[in-house]
Amino acid sequence: MAQDEVRVAWEPLREFTREVFARVGLPPQDAEIEAEVLIWANLRGVDSHGVLRIPWYLERLEAGQMNPRPDIQVLKETPATLLIDADCAFGPVVTTFAMKRVIKKAREVGIGWGLIRNTTHQGAMGYYPLMAAKEDMAGIALVCSPPNMAPYGARAAGVHNSPIAIAVPAKRYRPLILDMATSVAAGGKLLLAIDKGVSIPEGWALDKDGEPTTDPKLAAILIPIGGPKGSGLALMFECLSSLMVGNPLLDPMLLGKERVRRHRQNSVVAAIDIGAFTDVESYKGHVDNLIEGLKALPKAEGVDEIFVPGEPEDMVYDDRVRYGIPLPQGTIRNLRSVAERLEIVLPPVLRRHHDHL
Repeated sequence: MAQDEVRVAWEPLREFTREVFARVGLPPQDAEIEAEVLIWANLRGVDSHGVLRIPWYLERLEAGQMNPRPDIQVLKETPATLLIDADCAFGPVVTTFAMKRVIKKAREVGIGWGLIRNTTHQGAMGYYPLMAAKEDMAGIALVCSPPNMAPYGARAAGVHNSPIAIAVPAKRYRPLILDMATSVAAGGKLLLAIDKGVSIPEGWALDKDGEPTTDPKLAAILIPIGGPKGSGLALMFECLSSLMVGNPLLDPMLLGKERVRRHRQNSVVAAIDIGAFTDVESYKGHVDNLIEGLKALPKAEGVDEIFVPGEPEDMVYDDRVRYGIPLPQGTIRNLRSVAERLEIVLPPVLRRHHDHL
């Protein structure tokens, strides 16, 4: 932990987060979901998608881009599929709703495939497929938004750094969770670098003129991971989500029909009942074998341990549940501003820290 970071117990931080969203108009149960997803990200070390997002969410709420009391509607439905209009709901609210519905469908017919249109930022995407993995299913979630990443060979934004997350259950180990953006670094890591007051590595982003930058405040365009592979995945995710729900987010910007990048997203969530194909316990045993086999492979020079997807975050989770979530000074300042504006009491350690500044 950096010297200027402060450890905050996760329970009071979650209560503070819940109170923030309740104070700005979310129903109690929705405020609880929003707090749960943000704190889950912080506990797993995905700070780019944790409480540092609170001021960012409130700005978009005040701009009318996020709806605290949406009219979420199921527009189309079959035994296996679901189309939901989110009415600009807070992402975690509608995505947990959708994931529960596709899990139920998977239990009944073997698979549930849900499409969400007109949602907003969904937080750390790994949270949602993990819901399926806890039910002995495989889970998938992906999301698309307006362009913020340069396709391979371009120096202007043309695709979104669309993340995908996949989770499957194990028997003796925790579920495998792959949660990755199609960019070299998630956009939220730029916000975290700003809060920490540090530069970003070369190869993360371009400025507004398409020139490489290491200044997170100047970073405007993300760079795809793996060159054509990352940008190709991002393009296909748009085809599987936004185009599938008749709500394109890339081509209106590319063709100049829209010039202002509005915050809106389309998403896919899916659950697959493992038991519809094979014995669940046998499947989970094979996942255990994969984990043990991979970790037993000869290690490359300088590598102390081979990790499987989700394992580093699980280790951080154990540490932070016990010792608290480290917050950088920039995040603390922003949360203090939110607390003062909404007249909400900060968690005790942040109040004490404030008193000594």
